[in-house]
Amino acid sequence: MNALLSIYASIANGLNRQDWLLSTFGRFLFAATLLGYFWASATTKLGDGFFGLFSPSTGAYAQIFPKAFEAAGYDVSQFGVFHWAVVMAGTYAEFILPLLIVLGLFTRLAAVGMIGFVAVQSLTDLYGHGGIEHIETLGKWFDRLPDGVILDQRGFWFLLLLTLVIKGAGPLSLDRILSGKAGAPEPITQH
Repeated sequence: MNALLSIYASIANGLNRQDWLLSTFGRFLFAATLLGYFWASATTKLGDGFFGLFSPSTGAYAQIFPKAFEAAGYDVSQFGVFHWAVVMAGTYAEFILPLLIVLGLFTRLAAVGMIGFVAVQSLTDLYGHGGIEHIETLGKWFDRLPDGVILDQRGFWFLLLLTLVIKGAGPLSLDRILSGKAGAPEPITQH
């Protein structure tokens, strides 16, 4: 039994020294699954032409302020600078924060921003768009069904983003280059 425990401990110690894989693969997985999702969502919020970068689409207000937009009779002119600023900040965040994560630039800060973004997005989906009334949208933990949009799917998003907050971007990142440690081996730590 001691030999088996020794082999297990040896393998575990080897894996502990490879924890940089978690950050690197986490960023790859984010790029493969969520980058396109957020960018596609952001493009629906932009207005037409070049000046659409500064003038959100009508759909942007419907997505971000659904109940207020309905109460205003779907008339964008009823909204002020505050609403415009929130819509534009959300739109830019959907472009910039995912890009920073994929590039590994200011990764921890970008991941914290994405956690906040996804939390607001989820609350808007639940309370603004009425998802709270549909169990399949909210989901339920410990129910054998992994397809609830909020509790199940976005729970995994939070885990991925939290991993990047804690572990950072990993060695294949702009963060590593900017820190001056590019090419430097990871220090070996004993756990």
